Order: sequence, then structure tokens, then C-alpha cells
Amino acid sequence: MSDQPPIDDYPSDAGADTAQPSSARLDTALEAIPSGHEHNPDSHKLAIVVPENLSMAALLGAHDTVLRAIERAFPHVDIYVRGNELTAEGSSDELAILEKLINELLHILHAGRHLDKDAVERSVRMLRENTKERPADVLTTNIISSRGTTIRPKTLGQKRYVDAIDTHTVNFGIGPAGTGKTYLAMAKAVQALQAKQVNRIILTRPAVEAGEKLGFLPGTLTDKIDPYLRPLYDALHDMVDPDSIPRLMATGTIEVAPLAFMRGRTINDAFIILDEAQNTTPEQMKMFLTRLGFGSKIVVTGDITQVDLPGGTQSGLRVVHNILANIEDIHFSYLTAEDVVRHRLVGEIVEAYGRWDATHQQPQTRRHNPHTTTEHPAQEQQ
Repeated sequence: MSDQPPIDDYPSDAGADTAQPSSARLDTALEAIPSGHEHNPDSHKLAIVVPENLSMAALLGAHDTVLRAIERAFPHVDIYVRGNELTAEGSSDELAILEKLINELLHILHAGRHLDKDAVERSVRMLRENTKERPADVLTTNIISSRGTTIRPKTLGQKRYVDAIDTHTVNFGIGPAGTGKTYLAMAKAVQALQAKQVNRIILTRPAVEAGEKLGFLPGTLTDKIDPYLRPLYDALHDMVDPDSIPRLMATGTIEVAPLAFMRGRTINDAFIILDEAQNTTPEQMKMFLTRLGFGSKIVVTGDITQVDLPGGTQSGLRVVHNILANIEDIHFSYLTAEDVVRHRLVGEIVEAYGRWDATHQQPQTRRHNPHTTTEHPAQEQQ
């Protein structure tokens, strides 16, 4: 009954121990059996037979954690498991979504991914919103693999963000902490360097924090700057062999520098990332964007709710959308609390502060975020 493509249309990750033979075809494994019940004429029954060469244990999760997540997502559906068969009873609309969900989860397993409750919750959200992207496509997109860890988007918003980086020269990733905007941009930069699409990576930040001025901090210029750039170094160590980083920096293949060091340069054949861009002035933002040279790509990331500029100073990130939104090959991605991939509470904290801001800030100071999707003109891993 399922209209999903057969599982052999999806390539498995090489060496993935959960990948299954490509001969299994999920479109013939799923069967919906409508059967009205006298006590509830609107109730239907769905029977899903999982092919024996696919792991039922992997589908259900350790200690049935995946099954419990499915049950929480469908509170009005009764779900039973026996052997390699899953049966469910509920409304036809809910059963249709459940059937698609199981199919998507099996495709994710076939691609070598382990399932968890987050994969279930994000897949259900996409299916209920009827997005054009399939959950299996979103959750199995790999950017780079380093030291046994694969970096990939974990939400639909993140997937659209990395896709936009592929297709646009200048990209803005705007969203709260924990949405992977900087981490994913750095992963795309490392991917581009490995693929020889660029010759170097440049990572930069404005050296601004609330109440701190570089001139009053102890130490040399390097000592003063390093604390502001440390998060970029930390992310870099997750993606590049730490032993090779000093060599790459010595040769200029990777450069980590404060924003002021960008002035007067034209940068060709580079992947350039400006982080914490909410702490730039409009003049600094213009200066940075005009460093773009031939063969280069720019990603600007920031959170317009966490501006550390002195009072009365306008944030360049807050106004840049109004200035550049209609220019072709410039893209704005807006990530939201739904894209937070840190602790569950981080997303709730972000939403709570957003509600507070909406009721306490003056209208003229409220942030401009007209869109919450990644479609033009408005559209972090950790």
C-alpha cells in the first residue's frame, strides 16, 4: 500500500553494520487492513510486516525506546508488536502517517543510521507538516566524517541551511544558540577544502563582549584575542586531525582571526565564516562582505537576540536582511527553537525568552524575523 520508493533506491553507508541487503523492498512489505469495529466505526487497523532481513530490534530501539517515542507521537493509536509484525488501531488519518513513519525509519536504518527518539520526533513533525523533503533524506545526509564521527544535519531547518550553503555564494545563518549554525557551516568549509573546491578556510569573529575591552585585558594581542576565537578552535578540532591543525595554520590553509584583520583584503578561493555577526556594526558587516573574491564562499552566522554591542549601537546583522534580501545568490536561513540540538531544555529556554522579549521589548527594538523557514528570502551541531 505504501507509495514510498523501494529501499534499494537508497545507498547504504559503506561499512555500516546496520545496513541491510538491497533486495528488500518496503513497498511490498507494508499492508494496510481496514476493518470497522462496532464500538467505533471510525477505527481502522494497520498491519506492517517488517522483512526478516531487516532488524526489528533496531527498529524498536534499545529497551524499546524508539517504540515508546512512536507511542507518544500517536497517543490516540493503539500499537502492538509481535515478532516482525507491528499492528495498530486508530483513525485512518493517523494510521496513514504511522505507516509513512515506519517506512521512513526503516530507510534510515538501511542507510546505516541508528534510531533514537529524536529521529522519531523530527520525522513525525515533518510528516505532519507534509514537507516536500522526506525524513529519511534529511536525517541521512552526511557532510563529513572525522575520527569515527559523522557530522550531519539533524533537523529539517538544518538540512535546508546546508543545502543553501551548497547553492549560494553568500549565506546568512541566523538563529538561537544550539541550532548548529556555526558548527554546520564549519563542516561545510572542511568538506569544501577536502574536495579542493577552495584552497583555504578563514574563520573570523568580532572581538566584542559585554563590558570587556581588549585594551584592558591582560597579555599580548594573541592572549587577548584567543578567548574570543576559542569556540572556533574547539569546533575545528572536531573536524580536522588535531595534529595537522598547526601545520595547516602555519601554511595559511586555515586562518582564525578577529574581524578587524579582514580590513583591506580581497580573499579569493576561500571558504570564509563570520561567527557572532550580531556583534558587528553595519559598517563592519559591509567591510566584511566586500572582502569576497573570485572562487570564494561566505557564511555569516549569528543570533540577533544576543547583541553585546554598547547601548545605542546598531547591529549589522539586524539590518542586513533589509539591505541585501533581493540580491540574487545571497540567501538568509532562519533557524528556530525547533532546530536546537543541544539539551532539550535549551530549546524550551530559547522559546521562553522569545515569549518574554515579545511582551517586554518596545516595538521598534524587536528583532526582525519575518520568516521561520529556509525559503528565500528568509529562511548550530551541538
